[in-house]
Amino acid sequence: MLQRIVVLTGAGISAESGLRTFREEDGLWEKHPIEEVATPQAYQANPQKVRQFYNDRWQQLNKGDVQPNAAHLALARLEQEFAGRVHLVTQNVDNLHERAGFRRITHMHGELSKVRCPVSHQVFPMQQPLSDNNVCTCCIPHYPLRPHIVWFGEMPLGMAQIETDLAQCDLFVAIGTSGSVYPAAGFVDIAQSVGAKTIELNLEPSLTASHFQEVRVGPASQTVPTLVEEILQGKL
Repeated sequence: MLQRIVVLTGAGISAESGLRTFREEDGLWEKHPIEEVATPQAYQANPQKVRQFYNDRWQQLNKGDVQPNAAHLALARLEQEFAGRVHLVTQNVDNLHERAGFRRITHMHGELSKVRCPVSHQVFPMQQPLSDNNVCTCCIPHYPLRPHIVWFGEMPLGMAQIETDLAQCDLFVAIGTSGSVYPAAGFVDIAQSVGAKTIELNLEPSLTASHFQEVRVGPASQTVPTLVEEILQGKL
């Protein structure tokens, strides 16, 4: 009987909610080279450009037509009804899991809806688009707040807890991930090493699909509710 589940979600689960993925097939992020908008060096060189990039993503997320889809809702149901423990790890920076009702989430790449102090690392809710006027309240002098986003070259958040839970899980599920970004692409190997069952749900097999015991192909809004039903009925 399953007791501990770790679920990893990527951009594929939010695409059906109308959110464009940052990374496009040509490697650009919303028409920008990664080096211009997604590195600490880019922020240091042109903070206004980087802030605008994330302001645009934040405004897109908060449009009324972007809502959690059936996959988000199914995972929230899993957390609420599963007798054991579910840890959701997401590579996404949107808040659609929270809006669907999920509570125990690790945003390993940060969150669009938050900002942080670059010195104390204290995190604050993002109430308005970022500008030079948005400063922290934790330091003297006050420092301009930066997006609470893990940029290339920075350490993903929550890794110690993620690795602990992977080493204790009996089911690992990856949903809508490309299998191209580490350390997340290596989570399946940690789960396999402790004997956990591993399942990938994706529109097409990822780069690490061969590492999973089972791969289910199809839209997350269809495959995730089906899997959740199987788990809750004790069929896995």
